[in-house]
Amino acid sequence: MLVEVWSDFVCPWCYIGKRRLETALSRFEHADDVEIVWRSFQLDPSTPPGADGPVSESLRTKYGVSAEQVVQMNERVTTLAAAEGLEYHLETARVANTFDAHRVAHLAREHGAGPQLHERLMRAHLVESVHLGTPENVVRLAAEVGVPADEARRVLDGDDYADDVRAEIDLARQFGASGVPFFVMGRTHGVAGAQPVEVFDGALAEAYRRATAPVR
Repeated sequence: MLVEVWSDFVCPWCYIGKRRLETALSRFEHADDVEIVWRSFQLDPSTPPGADGPVSESLRTKYGVSAEQVVQMNERVTTLAAAEGLEYHLETARVANTFDAHRVAHLAREHGAGPQLHERLMRAHLVESVHLGTPENVVRLAAEVGVPADEARRVLDGDDYADDVRAEIDLARQFGASGVPFFVMGRTHGVAGAQPVEVFDGALAEAYRRATAPVR
C-alpha cells in the first residue's frame, strides 16, 4: 500500500506528523507492505530565493503578532515536538525558500535516499538551525545520506526536477490540501495535519482493508 506524504522541510508540524506516522506504522501489523513516498510542498512559496533571517521575525510580520506571542507559539510547538523525541530550536531557525532543496530531494529519490534526505533536511532546519537556502548546505546534507555531491550541485546549478516539484504541489491541491503535513493512504484516505497517532492507526487500517479487499 502506498502512503504519500506532502510536507516541507521547514514546517515544524510536518516533522511532528512524521514522527506520529512512524509511531503508527511501528504498531501496524502490515507495515512491511507499506511504501512511503515523501512529496514536495512549499509552506511559503512567496519566500524569495536566497532569503535569510530569523524565522521568528518572519512569523511576527506574517501574522501581525508581537515578539512575545511568537515566543509563545514556538514554545507550544517545541513542547509538542519534545513529546515525539524532537528537540526543536525554533528561536535560531533561519528563513529559506525550499524549492531547490525539494529538487535535490527528487534526485535523492532516484538514488533510493528520498526518505533519508527528507529526515535530514527537517532535522537540519528545525533542530540544528542550518540554512536550507544555501546551496552548499543542501549539497552537504544530501551527501550525508548518499547522494553524490557532484550530482546535487548539477541539479542546483540548473532547473532539473523543477517541473516534478510543481507537479507534486499541484497534485496536493487536487486532493484538497491547502497546507501540510498532508497524508494520503492508498489513494483512499487522507489525513490533514499532525493528527494524534490514533488517527493514523485508523486511517492505515481502513486504507489497507480497502486495498486488500477482494474485487467483486
